[in-house]
Amino acid sequence: MEADLKPLEAAMGHEFANPELLVCALTHRSLAHELAQAEANHASVGDNERLEFLGDAVLNLVVAEALFALHPEWQEGELTRVRSGLVSRQHMAQVAEAVGLGRHLRLSRGEERSGLRNRSTVLSNTMEAVMGALFLDGGLEPVRAFVRSQVMGEAANRLALELSSGAALGNYKSALQERLQAARAGTPVYRVKSESGPDHHKRFLVEVRLKGEAGAQGKPLARGMGRTKKLAEQDAARRALERLANPGRVAAADAGSVIRANEEEPSAQ
Repeated sequence: MEADLKPLEAAMGHEFANPELLVCALTHRSLAHELAQAEANHASVGDNERLEFLGDAVLNLVVAEALFALHPEWQEGELTRVRSGLVSRQHMAQVAEAVGLGRHLRLSRGEERSGLRNRSTVLSNTMEAVMGALFLDGGLEPVRAFVRSQVMGEAANRLALELSSGAALGNYKSALQERLQAARAGTPVYRVKSESGPDHHKRFLVEVRLKGEAGAQGKPLARGMGRTKKLAEQDAARRALERLANPGRVAAADAGSVIRANEEEPSAQ
């Protein structure tokens, strides 16, 4: 095992008996092609696409198993919707960021310069490949443990809350608007507060507020961040929903009166 992969093993809670599996899972096809071109005998160099195929299947199985055990009251459609949210590209990219997967990706020099390391699609696909490697190295148990600690948790609870609200999973803006309208609390409006980073790795900070009267600025609900304005708006809406989750916290007459703006900027999504 390469020394610099030890932190990734620690974050995953598993020490690989066959470290080459993890190295292969982190190898993008661009680097495999580059290395094959450099080999005098043109020997093939493995990339992570086969492991990604396996990891996708294993991840779906383990998440389905966990949801089946946790929610005996749910029917097939409900289980399917929440599983889809948990194994989605967006969520798996967030899981990859949480364990620091991006800095361990093995990319070609050209793709490194293009900013591929930070793209959500690549992070999500690589996370699936790592799940495949984890399964081959240790079976289902280490995959189950990783799913419990990194994939489920808060995200599963949030999706269950959305499911009970009747809103489309992942559409936090719609869920927030429906919740505020039901409480006769007003209409949410979104404004970009700042943007930072290079073009290939932008970060937008968005604030959601209750719409004020006669041009006045309404009460702040929450702030969110994302790689695009739309993702930042969804993140802000999600954080606002979390603040509104406790019954009785928001008075129907003025939801914003008991909600403070985030004191600290949220972590990037």
